[in-house]
Amino acid sequence: MQMVDGIDTQIRRVFENLKAVAAAAGGSLDDTVKLTVYLTDLAHFARVNEIMATYLTQPYPARAAIGVASLPRGALVEIDAIMHLE
Repeated sequence: MQMVDGIDTQIRRVFENLKAVAAAAGGSLDDTVKLTVYLTDLAHFARVNEIMATYLTQPYPARAAIGVASLPRGALVEIDAIMHLE
């Protein structure tokens, strides 16, 4: 539950957390159908897409990016996912 420093590290941590949640539900990140990305700086969205490509395979899920003034605990990025498990 420690906040990591830097946008790249935070993006990777978010995807690792999503991966763990998916596994706990009996799925994987490949079951993701939509991601909502919250960023304190929308200039980082391209970096989110680059790092996402190392965690997910094509076709990538639909994505929406939302610029926010701040996130809890001073985070730079937060992502929520909708997954479809069969």
